[in-house]
Amino acid sequence: MLITLVAVALLAFYVAWNLGANDVANAMGTSVGSKAVTLKQALIIAGVLEFTGAVLFGHEVTETLATKIANPALFAATPQIFVIGMVTVLISCGVWLQIATSRGLPVSSSHAVVGAIAGFSWVALGVGAIDWPSIGLISIGWVLTPLISGAIAALFYSLIKHWILDQPNQLVQLQEWIPWLSTALLGVFGVIVLPSLTEPLTNFVIEQVGFTIPAYDIPLLTGAVAAVGLTIISWRQLGDLGKTEESIQSPIPNPVERLFGRFQLLSACFVAFAHGSNDVGNAIAPLAAIVYINRTGSVPIDGITIPLWILILGGAGIVGGLAVWGKKVIATIGENIIALQPSSGFCAELATATTILMASRLGLPVSTSHALVGGVVGIGLVQNIKSIKFQTLKGIAAAWLITIPVSAILSAAIFSIARFLFH
Repeated sequence: MLITLVAVALLAFYVAWNLGANDVANAMGTSVGSKAVTLKQALIIAGVLEFTGAVLFGHEVTETLATKIANPALFAATPQIFVIGMVTVLISCGVWLQIATSRGLPVSSSHAVVGAIAGFSWVALGVGAIDWPSIGLISIGWVLTPLISGAIAALFYSLIKHWILDQPNQLVQLQEWIPWLSTALLGVFGVIVLPSLTEPLTNFVIEQVGFTIPAYDIPLLTGAVAAVGLTIISWRQLGDLGKTEESIQSPIPNPVERLFGRFQLLSACFVAFAHGSNDVGNAIAPLAAIVYINRTGSVPIDGITIPLWILILGGAGIVGGLAVWGKKVIATIGENIIALQPSSGFCAELATATTILMASRLGLPVSTSHALVGGVVGIGLVQNIKSIKFQTLKGIAAAWLITIPVSAILSAAIFSIARFLFH
């Protein structure tokens, strides 16, 4: 059993590696494309934040994926079949993500996991074992995510273009808009990240101090203080950026775009942190389920606790894949759909975060890749429809369409062979 566990841990690391290589472009692609950061800086920043997000907050999504998509109760009598199925999920997801990454195509790792679980469940227990409502919801999300994100990005960018970029005195206009931009940035990302970050402090105040406060008071206070702080710092920086001698040395000569570059970098940091905590589950949930079965001899039906070493393994895999293979997908999102400036890249990231936030509130399983590509295209439509490279989009859309069926077929085939060999 130890050999099996080591093999499964290596497989989970392989999936996390491919996940880092493919999905982290969501966090950093637009920042690299708009020259807000260099590729090297992006890899370091994303690496640190993805790892932190995965280790600190990766357990919730991992629990859900390990116990919810394939109905574990149906496997209660045959935990061995469930183990073979979860190994199959890891192999098929890893292979599909690697194929997509080698072609520079951003695909959804969440959809690959769902497709793979559906594939092995079908072969193991028949068509009734698949959670069809989940597949249906994902299909709806597939269409709606890029449309909603595109619309929000187009709206944000139109406002910034009209009130700041097209004005004769951009610096004065930007100065007036900084408080609103700071509030929008920290409002959207704060709702995603701050409740998890401040939860230990809230619990401490309630349990140790004995002071009962509503769950969202500390995140709201933290967000408000951060927005005021960001506004004051940005006003100061804007004064410095207006000085001509500094402008010449930068890859972004326009001081307005340079300030947007800093906002964009901040939003990219939030995306990386949220992505690490959310998507690491795709790589390590099957491993967590197998470790649980190995320890208890039964299939996890309700919740399971995720050992820290599994979260660290997932985080390390994401960082390794990002560093070694991440460049291709970053180039696709950052450079090969439209040419991006920091102002437009910032709008794309803000739209992505808003869409993901709305979807998670509605309980829709959506893909960051879909939202980000939709956001970038929305900005292209506002700028000039001819600036959009539709050839790139065709390849991306085709990869999106086939992710669930390909991972399901791969999983079904591998599972059939594995069951024949080991049963």
